[in-house]
Amino acid sequence: MSSRHPVIGLIGGIGSGKSRVASVFAERGARIISGDEAGHEALRQPDIRERIVQRWGRGVLDEHGEISRRKLGAVVFARADERQALEAMVFPWIERQLRDHIAGATADPAVTLVLLDAAIMLEAGWNKVCDAIVYVHAPRAIRLQRLAEQRGWTEKEVESREHAQLSLTDKVTRADFAVDNSGSLQQLTTQVDNLIRSWRSANSM
Repeated sequence: MSSRHPVIGLIGGIGSGKSRVASVFAERGARIISGDEAGHEALRQPDIRERIVQRWGRGVLDEHGEISRRKLGAVVFARADERQALEAMVFPWIERQLRDHIAGATADPAVTLVLLDAAIMLEAGWNKVCDAIVYVHAPRAIRLQRLAEQRGWTEKEVESREHAQLSLTDKVTRADFAVDNSGSLQQLTTQVDNLIRSWRSANSM
């Protein structure tokens, strides 16, 4: 990587702990840009919310009249055409936000590394803004346990979302680097430090 402000994409299976990995990078000065946060923000846009309600009805709203991601997910992840309809509504807005945030980060002289954390980065084509991709690995049993504890998702809910993403084999083969997030925080930290050290060494050559 020759960029002074390299943009690193973070991918992995659902529940692999990308946010945990991103936090370690953030502790080392990386600017984190979250695709999930942009996705949340997209659903709060009045025009997008209106289009969603027009297509799927008020049953996808929560008690406050906001889009419920879980209710909407139950609808769109059940059928590929419905999911694609939602993606057509939100992806362009999300990509503009991500590009704006990346541009702002790379223009900041205090930023030496930008990390884009986006679950569907490859599927949406957002990897084209990245200089390199890091794959986060965690065994399926650990991922399912995390998702059950943190989000209350059943295995069936996880599977419906996995079907909307590339296979883990596709993801790992398209990555430039990998970290194992199934162990201790210290083990993860060591791997992140080694990656950052190798990138800095490459940029100094």
